[in-house]
Amino acid sequence: MGMKCIGVDVGGTSVKIGLFTTDGEVLYKWEVKTRKEEAGKYILPDVGESILKVLDERNIGLSEIVGVGLGVPGPVMPDGYVEVCVNLGWRDRNPQEELSRILGIENVRSGNDANVAALGEMWQGGGKGYKDVMMVTLGTGVGGGVIIDEKIIAGTHGLGGELGHIHVRDEEKEYCNCHGQGCLEQVASATGIAREARRMMAAKEDPSSMREFGDRITAKDVYDCAKAGDALANEVVEVVSRYLGLALAHVAMIVDPQVFVIGGGVSKAGQFLIDRVDKYYRHFTPISENKGVIALAKLGNDAGIYGAARLVLD
Repeated sequence: MGMKCIGVDVGGTSVKIGLFTTDGEVLYKWEVKTRKEEAGKYILPDVGESILKVLDERNIGLSEIVGVGLGVPGPVMPDGYVEVCVNLGWRDRNPQEELSRILGIENVRSGNDANVAALGEMWQGGGKGYKDVMMVTLGTGVGGGVIIDEKIIAGTHGLGGELGHIHVRDEEKEYCNCHGQGCLEQVASATGIAREARRMMAAKEDPSSMREFGDRITAKDVYDCAKAGDALANEVVEVVSRYLGLALAHVAMIVDPQVFVIGGGVSKAGQFLIDRVDKYYRHFTPISENKGVIALAKLGNDAGIYGAARLVLD
């Protein structure tokens, strides 16, 4: 039997788990519910029990498992220590040590979920074939992960890759969740795009198919209207693309990755989104034609389990 590894992606509602070959082929994937009661003390025991059950059912011995990787929603220190995971109720814990103890597997590694997703996309997704990757996740917020030479760059304080909180807009008066003003997340996340559309509709009289949605408009609605040729929706898309392109240009001048991989719910807008962002990214990087390309993520919600499994292979 070939050696295998396991990736665990801990989310606020469910924990995704995947069993992989060390070559990155997924053999089996499943989920367990995230039990957040009592400061999230049941989460890791539930995960451990579920993993042991699956291995037992498939007649796979612990000796065949190279290790178990763990992606968690919060900053992770190099030794695995987690000060806080707001969405799980965790405080002052070392989940990788705990899971190692529960499973009786020594090689358990952990990382922040956005960074781990970036590693997954590098291994088997939109960044496959590259060693230097910047992953950008456009979801409820804007997340990011930097991979250089196939390694996550988390930074000394775990702030590496926090693309969503790069300041891009001076005239922003509202506050971001991070207490900053003018963060990329405020304009390029799914929530930010919807807010931008509401603002645009309020500020202008122009007729627009976006108005049918009113205040319930979503980022998907905005992109659907823009693709159908709606002028006001396209104005919103231009604003979003400009700030995203600007942020990527900033990253390119510091990190110079081979590829920017764009994922998250908003990325379902596809090449239409990429082309617009690329236009501004190029505009803000006139110094060279020779620079990182922008591509779409490929693993969707599975990026986390792939990346978590990849953590244990170094």
